Amino acid sequence: MPEGDVVWWTARRLNEALAGRKLTVSDFRVPRFATTDLTGREVLEVVARGKHLLIRVGGVPPLTVHTHLRMEGSWRVRPAAARRPAGHQVRLVLGNESWQATGYQLGVVEVVRTAQENRVTGHLGPDLLGPDWDPDEAVRRLRATADRPVGEALLDQRNLAGIGNLYKSEVLFLRGVHPWLPAGELPEEATARLVELARRLLDANKNRVGQVTTGIAGRGSETWVYGRRGLPCRRCGTRIRSAEQGAEPGERITYWCPHCQR
Repeated sequence: MPEGDVVWWTARRLNEALAGRKLTVSDFRVPRFATTDLTGREVLEVVARGKHLLIRVGGVPPLTVHTHLRMEGSWRVRPAAARRPAGHQVRLVLGNESWQATGYQLGVVEVVRTAQENRVTGHLGPDLLGPDWDPDEAVRRLRATADRPVGEALLDQRNLAGIGNLYKSEVLFLRGVHPWLPAGELPEEATARLVELARRLLDANKNRVGQVTTGIAGRGSETWVYGRRGLPCRRCGTRIRSAEQGAEPGERITYWCPHCQR
């Protein structure tokens, strides 16, 4: 699942291609909005909110195209002269005289009034890469879920927005925290250090393709534990383990070192 840094980078790329230009292409390929036509409207900006993308469009009333990548979604930007994309994976095409942006396998595509954006993002906690980032509030929300395993609490976007399986596993390893430790048993200072490390890692990766937490970008060397089940821990040599964690089987895999994260 794309994480907050990937969504931030995607928003920046879409903003560069669409903002400040009037739409000449508006092609919604989801039943609910199949008749929606935004041609002639100017795209004001594209921003990320956690893992959500908000394409704000001018006009009366101002509208927001809200999308979410979920597990498999992606956006691609091509020159306007490129052939209009076809195929069942295409969910949305927005374009202007210079660029064409295509959303593939998007988990959510909807149009809401910009004044009502809170309806789709109001539940989110502080955004790790957002201008509203509030570490104290993120710590408070995490600790409020006292009996919940910290690995689950970190993934709950109502606590803090932007963390997915990769960063969850990596920050817990780097801070030596067992994924199934109840969040309330982690001291407040340790929770704050966990949150700050998560922010630093996302911020370090937001301007590049790929995610690196070890400082080594070579293939197979990017992460400490994520995706390394059965391989030796880079610190102690113990075999890395993995297991499902949470209420969504197959989507919430946690990786950890049994020795470094007792």
